[in-house]
Amino acid sequence: MSRYEQKPLDLSGLKTVSLQARGGKVRVEHFARPYARGMGLAAWVERLPHVLAAEGFRALVEAIARARALGKAVIWGLGGHVIKCGLAPVLIDLMDRGYATAFALNGAAAIHDFEIALAGATSEDVEAALPDGSFGTAEETGRQMNEAVREAASEGIGMGEALGRRLQAAADPRFREYSLLAGAWQRRVPVTVHVAVGTDTPHTHPAVDGAALGAASHYDFRLFCRLVAGLDHGGVYVNVGSAVILPEVFLKAVSVVRNLGHRLEEFTTANLDFIQHYRPRVNVVERPHARAGGRGIALIGHHELMLPLLAAALIEREP
Repeated sequence: MSRYEQKPLDLSGLKTVSLQARGGKVRVEHFARPYARGMGLAAWVERLPHVLAAEGFRALVEAIARARALGKAVIWGLGGHVIKCGLAPVLIDLMDRGYATAFALNGAAAIHDFEIALAGATSEDVEAALPDGSFGTAEETGRQMNEAVREAASEGIGMGEALGRRLQAAADPRFREYSLLAGAWQRRVPVTVHVAVGTDTPHTHPAVDGAALGAASHYDFRLFCRLVAGLDHGGVYVNVGSAVILPEVFLKAVSVVRNLGHRLEEFTTANLDFIQHYRPRVNVVERPHARAGGRGIALIGHHELMLPLLAAALIEREP
């Protein structure tokens, strides 16, 4: 006998509905189909279930392919981890195929790419170097990047363009082809670099010039705004691995473009990362489409798997 005063509800009078009348959001026609050896990647993608992230993945592939066909902008925003995972060759190939018309990098992505071009290696052991203060003190990285930034400010060009140009002379010929900065500069594909002062190791180098850094990165912000204007009616912006800087930059660019009277509607955005952070979700996937149409897509997964898979799915669509 329960000592509580409250008694459980009597469920005998509960009204029910038939399962057939109720229906369901997931039906057997949405289910995955097994893959058979030799079918190829295109068939693998088609056999994914027609639900949730699988539908988002297919939609992103379709949006990028359609943007290329329409001659619309396809802009890739890249965090540092994307570059140091060794994905620059995949992105360079996408650029050559017309699936990337511009790139936006945070400071970390630019540093990793620059170091790969100089030495064929990047990503120092922070725990080992931090105790004696030697973390972030690579001479070549700091001096070469800061000299390029000063040139950018004095010549009235952006940081991304200046870094790519510098690598034409500074890069080790054995490693230049692995650099996105160098490859994009050679192909005249715009690269913008967006830094927050104090977040990147070259900012601690004796050669740093804060005024030049601000001028060169602000030029790139204005250039990025021009590129974002090209997303209207069919373009695609993909944020990969930047949790704070690039989502904030992208949202401000969207506002600037519209404030200046440019139409910016019916485009696709996507965020690819290990987890869905707040800023990429709201600033990339959700807010840009408010009263403007289009679609935002969120995909979770490791960059070193997801980006090559996305690239392969795009290539498999080609004749």
